[in-house]
Amino acid sequence: MPKPKELKQRSAFSRRDFMGGVGAISAAVAAATVSKVALAALPEPVIQTKPDTMPPLVPETGRPYNPVVTLNGWTLPWRMNQGVKEFHLVAEPVVREMAPGFKAHLWGYNGQSPGPTIEVVEGDRVRIFVTNRLGERTSIHWHGQRVPNGMDGVTGLTQPGIPPGKTYVYEFVARRPGTFMYHTHGDEMVQMAMGMMGSWITHPKAKHPLIDEVDRDFVFLFNAFDIDPGSYTPKVMTMLDFNLWGFNSRIFPGIDSLHVRQMDKVRIRIGNLTMTNHPIHLHGHEFLITGTDGGPTPKPARMYEVTTDVAVGQMRQIEFLADEEGDWAFHCHKSHHTMNAMGHNVPTMIGVDHRRVAKQITKLIPDYMVMGERGMEDMTEMEMPLPDNTAAMMTGAGPFGSVGMGGMFSVVKVRRDQKPGDYRDPGWFEHPAGTVAFEWTGALAEPERFKSEGGGSMPSVARPAQDIEVKARKPGGAARK
Repeated sequence: MPKPKELKQRSAFSRRDFMGGVGAISAAVAAATVSKVALAALPEPVIQTKPDTMPPLVPETGRPYNPVVTLNGWTLPWRMNQGVKEFHLVAEPVVREMAPGFKAHLWGYNGQSPGPTIEVVEGDRVRIFVTNRLGERTSIHWHGQRVPNGMDGVTGLTQPGIPPGKTYVYEFVARRPGTFMYHTHGDEMVQMAMGMMGSWITHPKAKHPLIDEVDRDFVFLFNAFDIDPGSYTPKVMTMLDFNLWGFNSRIFPGIDSLHVRQMDKVRIRIGNLTMTNHPIHLHGHEFLITGTDGGPTPKPARMYEVTTDVAVGQMRQIEFLADEEGDWAFHCHKSHHTMNAMGHNVPTMIGVDHRRVAKQITKLIPDYMVMGERGMEDMTEMEMPLPDNTAAMMTGAGPFGSVGMGGMFSVVKVRRDQKPGDYRDPGWFEHPAGTVAFEWTGALAEPERFKSEGGGSMPSVARPAQDIEVKARKPGGAARK
């Protein structure tokens, strides 16, 4: 069989010859329509271990399309074999850097968690080889896809589980365009909690009445982990009390920003594989919800939003015109999801100056941590030692100081001079003169009070004979600048 044209590999990929001999597959799904010739030459997997956002993978074979950019991730290359797109996924233990200085021991695919994004075109016949390098059986479910029942990937129901050391193959036609996911469906509570998931994009084969062309197309998944400070492995029995919330298993400030050109039409595809919903909010722009994992949204049903709730197991596809220059926050609006480790079970100590005591206690108990006197951000100034391999709660630094955010938080950077197709970081926005909030040092005028009885909008009933004054302790220390 002739050697196919080698795909151009980005420098972060391991350069592999897809036709390298690995031996015949020892087990395969019975329903798979794979010839003996194909089985004799398993494509060698492409591995990626860097957590950076890789450039889009422009297709060199098959139908053309506008590729996506996976936030802090990459797209899996394929080979064409007699008109079939062939991919190779390897389920294996991985080490994922969730933020600089903090790594987690997870399970994923091809060196990463989440695994690589798979991109195909509507009507493509795809063949996915799945090798299991875990210590237990696994499978892959193609979330939201229309596939033959025996290819649906539910262990025990539609297929036997893939035993350790074996390779199975899935084959089906990508029947409809849209934004989908893939994830394990064997020992799901453990394997999902360990990070076995990835994104799947099916591009339309021709101009689609409900799918517009865009200039920038991003994709990523929401995920959550419970990893104790100083440890590496997630707790798989956690149901709700997670302490790490991420975009593609990255937590702010480890999450890359999204770089676009002013007046670009931007699409962001997001999927939720956590145990709760996420109201995702974009600053500075309004967006339309143009699709779900059920397909494109009918245009009469679309309405402009600045926040959309993404429930468990759902995909959302949002689009907006990037017409406002600046650095715009993009985050989950559940405030405890924009923190990092140690975000729960932390006592509230607002108004109590305990800095001296805290420093003494941490000499005996390294992972001791309580809220600061002036709030959670105060903890970034207390310089208390942290356990090894721990992400501090809110350490992202912006052009004006601490951003005071973590977890599910990133920035959409809109620039008029960002070149088409250029995804490099343009740096911080240079604000025009007079457009940044500033300190007021003049006199404050007395506000006009309500003229009605009691100073309110309606007359009061059973008013106390004397006003009751409630005093709040004002935090001490130097004023913030």
